Amino acid sequence: MKITDVKAYVVKPQYPEEAGVFEGDWTFIQIQTDEGITGWGEASNSPRGGCFLSAKTVQLLREDLLDQDPFNTEKLWQQNYRRYTYLGARGLPTVALSGVDIALWDIKGKALGRPIYDLLGGQLRNDIQLYANGWFFGCKTPEQYARAAKTTIEAGHQAIKLDPFLEMQPYHTAYISGQISAEGEDFGCQIVQAVREAVGKKIEILIDAHGHYNVPTAIRLANRLYEESQITWFEEPVPPEGIDALRTVREHVTPSICVGERLFTRFDFLPILKQGLADYLMPDVLWTGGITELKKISTLAETYYVPISPHNAEGPLQIIAGAHVMMSTPNFYRLEHSIASIEAYNQLLTEPMVFHADKFSLSGKPGLGVEMDLEAIQSQLHPCWI
Repeated sequence: MKITDVKAYVVKPQYPEEAGVFEGDWTFIQIQTDEGITGWGEASNSPRGGCFLSAKTVQLLREDLLDQDPFNTEKLWQQNYRRYTYLGARGLPTVALSGVDIALWDIKGKALGRPIYDLLGGQLRNDIQLYANGWFFGCKTPEQYARAAKTTIEAGHQAIKLDPFLEMQPYHTAYISGQISAEGEDFGCQIVQAVREAVGKKIEILIDAHGHYNVPTAIRLANRLYEESQITWFEEPVPPEGIDALRTVREHVTPSICVGERLFTRFDFLPILKQGLADYLMPDVLWTGGITELKKISTLAETYYVPISPHNAEGPLQIIAGAHVMMSTPNFYRLEHSIASIEAYNQLLTEPMVFHADKFSLSGKPGLGVEMDLEAIQSQLHPCWI
């Protein structure tokens, strides 16, 4: 079998109006072979035109992929990872590589007639446990957050995540001082208290700090939220490049720490594990190097007895690819998903994804187990990509 073509599509997804989801794009990768088997992957990275960058990078990889055997996932991973070493192999290169890698695994599974998780070691579980994000879109007050949280728990979820510090939204991926006003801090803590009162003591509340804070602010917020509302984890307390800052925070906070959505490949995760800087890891299958690399990171973390909880904030293949790896991962905690995005996911698939309460089920069909709807993708192409 040989690769005959590689295509990239940048989509502007159609969210339902009531979802109020941020304007983000998705990048899908299609790899065709001389035996008529087509694989699909995703290389989305929506902030500030990232989806166009990853799509263009995949186009640059195309010539190196043509006539290659798609079964050689490890060879092609290493070859493409090292292509941009002089610019930095991790980050944009691994986003593009992730889309290609997922599509190659899709081809391999389809050719062998087996779901990808069978090729990674088989099933350790029947379903994938989830935690809910995106349940709070449109909320602005503690009372609104409380009502939305209660509705989410009544639908069967046992763990929910939010970033309650609304004042800091303009600084997402735009760190400056890392400080928050006293008013903004109090209002965010009031939101979490309202959510805790609405959902009860047994529900896990996960806080996403988005790397917004400097060291003293992160320590203060994490401990205050734990003391007042018994949060389960405080995620990305400081910017991802600040490993020494993370160490200081880790040594001075009570709640668990989760990091990893902006770490790339096992080489970035190793020092986190060796130095004991996080209780949970959240690698992103679209950003860290695809299925091949997520499996390696998960196995590495297993030797440190650290749970894996993959990050999800993009399109449908992110959840599906991550779920395949987690099916065979012993140290799996929960998979993130955005409730508000489910309708947009399903518009681009020939069959809907199966969510039930706080679980997600893979189809058991070969490869990823889903087929992208090419007509739907073409109808939603970003106007700047057509």
